[in-house]
This record gives sequence, C-alpha cells and structure tokens, in this order.
Amino acid sequence: MWGRNVYDSIAKFLQFQLTVNVVAVVVAFTGACITQDSPLKAVQMLWVNLIMDTFASLALATEPPTEALLLRKPYGRDQPLLSRTMLKNILGHAAYQLLVIFTLLFSGAWLPPRRGPVSHGRC
Repeated sequence: MWGRNVYDSIAKFLQFQLTVNVVAVVVAFTGACITQDSPLKAVQMLWVNLIMDTFASLALATEPPTEALLLRKPYGRDQPLLSRTMLKNILGHAAYQLLVIFTLLFSGAWLPPRRGPVSHGRC
C-alpha cells in the first residue's frame, strides 16, 4: 500500500513539475524572441520553481495511503512513469496556462481596467 502511494505521489509530482516547467520555458523563450526581452527574469524563474517545488512536495508527501490502492493491479517494471494520459494532461494544462499568460502579456494593455466598488464620498 505504501509503495503504491509513493509511486502515485512521484507520478503526480512529476506531472505537476513538468507542466510548470514547460510553461516557464515556453514563456521565457517565446517572450524573449518576440519582445526581445524575457518576461520572466532569472530571479523570478527561481522563485517560481522554489514555490512550486515546496508546495507540491508538501502536498504530495503528506497524502496518506488508502485501502483503494490495493484494489488495482500493480504497475509492471517496464511501464513508463509518464503515461499517455499524463502527457495529455501536461500538454493540455500547459496550453491553457500559456493562453492565459500570453493573453495578459501581449493583450493586457488593451483589456479594460477592473473597477472597484463605487464610492459616494461617504465614510
């Protein structure tokens, strides 16, 4: 039960980390090619990695095993750690994050400003 839990936690952590790193690399490379300056500086990339590594590892390391893990068949020795479903999830989530980031990066100046609550001058 614990072995299967550790395997699942490593797979989830790897999927999360690959998604974050794929997005960061594509944003840095594409942004640098298009704007001639990287949107993410080196220190910002380090902070993103530090925060993502810390929270993801804490969340997955504290996940306790369940009895349901014993109901499925164990993975074989030759089965890859990254399955086809995981690759689809990584690419799908990365595409969504890139869409949001590039929309803000390249069209953010034309988006309407957010309006706060209306104040009538009374306290």
